[in-house]
Amino acid sequence: MSTTPLPFVDEHSVIIHADTGRVWAALHTALDRSFSGVAAIAYAHAVGCADTSASGPRPLAEGSSIPGFHVIATEPNSLLALTGRHRFSTYALTLRIDESPTGRSRLRAETRASFPGLFGRAYRTLVIATGAHAIGLRRFLSGIRAAAERAARSPRPSPSAPLRSQEL
Repeated sequence: MSTTPLPFVDEHSVIIHADTGRVWAALHTALDRSFSGVAAIAYAHAVGCADTSASGPRPLAEGSSIPGFHVIATEPNSLLALTGRHRFSTYALTLRIDESPTGRSRLRAETRASFPGLFGRAYRTLVIATGAHAIGLRRFLSGIRAAAERAARSPRPSPSAPLRSQEL
């Protein structure tokens, strides 16, 4: 991939009533779940993605992949940068989690992409100009918000809490 930044496509964000650790965990679960299905793998093969299967360590780390994406950078609880390419596009998705002093987090997803050639322009029209990309990304972010907020509401067991023995 070139060192020249790809053209900006869009950025979407969501405020989440959960700490960055819970958002980070929900993000990883959502990525693995969203891109491990038969439809995602079939799509990755159909458009000729460079990465067509999940590989590497979990949680996602530099060098890991999911269908359509390769992890190029990660900073726990803060940044996950993915890139990919297929016949019609070269793209990057950068996910950032910003911490708030109130215990909330903001999850941002920035998309950059180039669409070379006639077929690339047609693909851009099909995916970006129709709004399909934005709808899918907003749905993805909303799912992460729901999972992280659900986790924030459920109490974590205290590591210092005494263990109770069960009576037989």
